[in-house]
Amino acid sequence: ASRSPSGGPLLTPSQSLGGAGGRRSGYITIGYRGSYTIGREAQADAKFRRVARITVCGKTALAKEVFGETLNESRDPDRPPERYTARYYLKFNFLEQAFDRLSEAGFRMAACSSTGTCAFGPEQGGPADDKIWTSYTEYVFCRD
Repeated sequence: ASRSPSGGPLLTPSQSLGGAGGRRSGYITIGYRGSYTIGREAQADAKFRRVARITVCGKTALAKEVFGETLNESRDPDRPPERYTARYYLKFNFLEQAFDRLSEAGFRMAACSSTGTCAFGPEQGGPADDKIWTSYTEYVFCRD
């Protein structure tokens, strides 16, 4: 079997570190939609809206371990622990809080991705000099 630099066996993210005090390895993806308005003086006048909802994608058992009671399971209430879901979201709206919980649980950021598009401007009935932009951002965290 392959060994890690510390001498322990290498595990894939789908394997579990069983035993007392063991932690499951795996991935959790955090996502959110955002929007902001930029006027003519873009650098001085960007107006950001707060994050409306932070979504959670991953195995149910991992999500519950990390987020506990702050995980809203109402959109997928009876999901088995070892199954994946992308239908959970958090009961709080602060990305920093989600990142802190993931870090405390031994997760590290593996990747991130963001997209942005102009939702509408004056020509689509938006504010006179402003353009409203929307974005979607995902952060992928893993624990070996």
